[in-house]
Amino acid sequence: MVNQVNQKIAEDFLFAYKAHDWEGIKSLLHADIKWTLPGDGMISGTAEGMDAVIERTKNIIGGGVQTKLHHILVGQNGLTLSLNNTATSADGRILDEELATVLTVANGLIIKIDTYLSNVPMMEKYFSK
Repeated sequence: MVNQVNQKIAEDFLFAYKAHDWEGIKSLLHADIKWTLPGDGMISGTAEGMDAVIERTKNIIGGGVQTKLHHILVGQNGLTLSLNNTATSADGRILDEELATVLTVANGLIIKIDTYLSNVPMMEKYFSK
């Protein structure tokens, strides 16, 4: 028995994210997916269901965010993406944050995503409501 989650799930998720392949992302998600993101920005809170997760992803990408992968960390029940997000809005707002995105996996599908940010106020300002 393998006591770890397959890293390919994270690699496929990141590939689909960068390619804006919404169906590719959906194919990796459990129907009951939930994605938590801290703060009070436009992208904050809990996104529940595939459509809400895709909508959040589109909002992040639509904000001009460039994502750089540092590491994929493998665990028994999930994977953690160590990332850096950067962006500059047309009106000069800056986003430059480190984050950990934790993917909880059940039966080969992502059932939960929890995002942890290094600078919640910066994200709130960049993605202000």
